Amino acid sequence: MSVNQPLAMATDPSPRKVVLAVDGSDNAEHAFDWYVKNMHKPNNELVLAHCPETFANVTMMSPGKVQELMTEAEAKIKNIETKYEGKMDKAGIKGQFVRLVNQDKPGSAICECALEHGATYIVTGTRGLGKIRRTLMGSVSDYVIHHAHVPVLVVRHKDGKQ
Repeated sequence: MSVNQPLAMATDPSPRKVVLAVDGSDNAEHAFDWYVKNMHKPNNELVLAHCPETFANVTMMSPGKVQELMTEAEAKIKNIETKYEGKMDKAGIKGQFVRLVNQDKPGSAICECALEHGATYIVTGTRGLGKIRRTLMGSVSDYVIHHAHVPVLVVRHKDGKQ
C-alpha cells in the first residue's frame, strides 16, 4: 500500500449486522429509536431479536386454558413483529424479525442469536433496575453485557422512565 492510498476501512465501511433485542416495552422501543437516530448506517442490517414470554405451571392448567394463553401469546408476538417491521420500513432499514427459542433465559438467547447471525454488536434497552432489584430479579441486559462475544450497547431513557 502506498503512503497516499487511504485505508480500506476509512473509505469502504463494511456492512454490519446489529442484533437489537425487542419486546413490547417502552424501553425496547426507546432503544430502537435511539439506535436509528444515533447509530444506524445505511448498509447495516438489523436483526430484531424477540424472546417470547414463558408460562409457568401450564401442566396444571386445562388444555383449553393452555390453548387460550398460546393464542394470546402468538397475537402479542405478531403485534410486536408488525410494529417493528413497520418502524424498519419507515426508516428504510433492511433487516429481519427473529423469534428466539430459549425462552427461559432470554439473555442467553440474545447472545446465541448474535453468534448465529455474525453480529457486530448488540443493542438492548434496560428497565433501569437498582443494584438490589437486579441482584434479586436478574437482568437481561446485565446478562448480555457479561456474556456476549461482541460489544453491547445498553440504551436507557435519559429522563429515568422505567
